[in-house]
Amino acid sequence: MKILEGVHLEWIAALTNVLGEIERIESSLRGLSFNPTPENIFRALRQPLSTTSVVIFGQDPYPTPSHAIGLAFSVPADIRPIPKTLTNIFRELQDDIGCATPSSGDLTAWAIQGVALVNRILTVPQGKSGGHAKFNWQIVTNEIAKILGERDVVAILWGNYAQQLSPYFPSHLTISSPHPSPLSAYRGFFGSKPFSKTNQLLAKESKRAIDWSLT
Repeated sequence: MKILEGVHLEWIAALTNVLGEIERIESSLRGLSFNPTPENIFRALRQPLSTTSVVIFGQDPYPTPSHAIGLAFSVPADIRPIPKTLTNIFRELQDDIGCATPSSGDLTAWAIQGVALVNRILTVPQGKSGGHAKFNWQIVTNEIAKILGERDVVAILWGNYAQQLSPYFPSHLTISSPHPSPLSAYRGFFGSKPFSKTNQLLAKESKRAIDWSLT
């Protein structure tokens, strides 16, 4: 399957149960215009499964052309202005651990440290948020959550949609809060301290802390 090109072999082996579903979705996408580009749909799974220590779940990719790069919440380094949801994440990042506000919205530095940035729905029609919910990507991303939960990964679940995955993760390794979007961030995302809490949990599990600074 072309959309799995670049996915780490550890992930390919782990996803055996849903490879047929991925093939079905890939077939349904042919001829459609969507974000991200096909080769980036599974970009969040390019790092080894064995080195993944944290997962942050998003909803679906940015519908704006050129914004989505296959990592939840991330945009290319040259995108200006940075999306408001990501701006709120950076505000909480600064308040939580005191680092400077990143000048770029590219979160690749988190991904290469073992933070899986996974959207629940992995594609979106350009200009239409939620437009690909009908493709049942949730079957695939539920399996991703199940795989990670069995490996005692720290799960950061922002918003109700991500929190539907909480049964897959041990409660003591789950960090939940409202979504960082402008519509809900003020309801408890701000002040939730997900970044410092994650590193505290990683320390308890004798795992390496994440450098969240992006500088």
